[in-house]
Amino acid sequence: MSAETGYGLNGSTAGSIDVVPPLDQWQFAPYLQWSMQNIESFLPVHQICRGERTTEFAQRPSDLGVLDVPHPWEDRSASFTEVMQATFTDGWMVSHRGAVVGEQYPGTLLPGGMHLLMSVSKSLTATTAGLLAASGELDLDAPVTAYVPELIGSGYDDALVRHLVDMRTGVRFSEEYLNEDAEVRLLEEAIGWAPKKHPEVPDSLLGFLATLGRKGAHGGPFEYKSCETDALGFVIQGAAGRHAADVMSERLWQPMGAEFDAHVGVDSVGAGMFDGGVSAAMRDLARFGHLFTDGGRALDGAQVLPEWWVADTFAGGPDSRDAFANALEPTLMPGGMYRNGFWFPGESGDVMLALGIHGQMIYVNRVTGVVGVKVSSWPTPQDAEKLFWTVRAFEVASWALNRGEI
Repeated sequence: MSAETGYGLNGSTAGSIDVVPPLDQWQFAPYLQWSMQNIESFLPVHQICRGERTTEFAQRPSDLGVLDVPHPWEDRSASFTEVMQATFTDGWMVSHRGAVVGEQYPGTLLPGGMHLLMSVSKSLTATTAGLLAASGELDLDAPVTAYVPELIGSGYDDALVRHLVDMRTGVRFSEEYLNEDAEVRLLEEAIGWAPKKHPEVPDSLLGFLATLGRKGAHGGPFEYKSCETDALGFVIQGAAGRHAADVMSERLWQPMGAEFDAHVGVDSVGAGMFDGGVSAAMRDLARFGHLFTDGGRALDGAQVLPEWWVADTFAGGPDSRDAFANALEPTLMPGGMYRNGFWFPGESGDVMLALGIHGQMIYVNRVTGVVGVKVSSWPTPQDAEKLFWTVRAFEVASWALNRGEI
């Protein structure tokens, strides 16, 4: 492809298209699948570097494709393979106690290819904050503004870092993805991911966060807001004194033995968009998920996450489930909770999910030791059927593996 168009740069792996995606259309067909795999070709990014050590999965191929997966609410079922085919899958992978039992790339994505993670980025970012808390560099019960003084006078006054990682501030922010006037879309204008249609929107992420007001008390009901994780990225930077992407590399990506570099989208001044801007290879997402099935240990046994952080994530806080039950918007996860950047879809507390729009997912079951990863290009940002049928597919695979049936 020509350098003039920018396609094929940086080792892109997705199929080519004929024109540069317009800034207001790259998240829609016919550009979406290519964009999700080539974000660095048309938007600026900051590397999240791997280290010299790579941890290795064992290999134990199993025939997951034949498993029967019940529909989440209708009286019908489909095979595991059919569910993956019906949900715009760019790649999927399942590991069981450190062994890969299935890995497929149905489209243009190749092993090692980058894929935009959308809000799976939040789980990586919250975990990085937990690592700083473990080292004593970050106090989760300290005010956000102690680390990000630029937010003094904003809706984040008196909010605690803990409120960010659990999505419980009282900041006013709409997550309506299909409303171009919602704050979640104005944020994209601030970072340069969308054309500037609102002249009043600042030209930087931190500048935009400083304009957000407050609508209620901090520490109240769960309310999913992407701005919280962007603020957390600046907290990480303030606590560590370095770019949050470099902190993620040093404290998480390298210690877990990532196989590939990752990267995060940045604004005009280089600040990372950690609510949804991380791109990574699928195998490294599986390495990340594995940490939570083995007490924070990497595939080679190295302790990466403190055991107390893993335990806290699964246990939740004393009122995490009440806060989730009182959520201001439907969660479709009765009895669940949100803790440390992860969704818990049921009452057991043994299964957690990292989720991103357009079908990004890490499924973690600490009882069975199964991690499922899926990267996708759903045509719409949200789709309950595709989401919960994918969860069902990983659940069926998880328990079949646990019982030794495959």
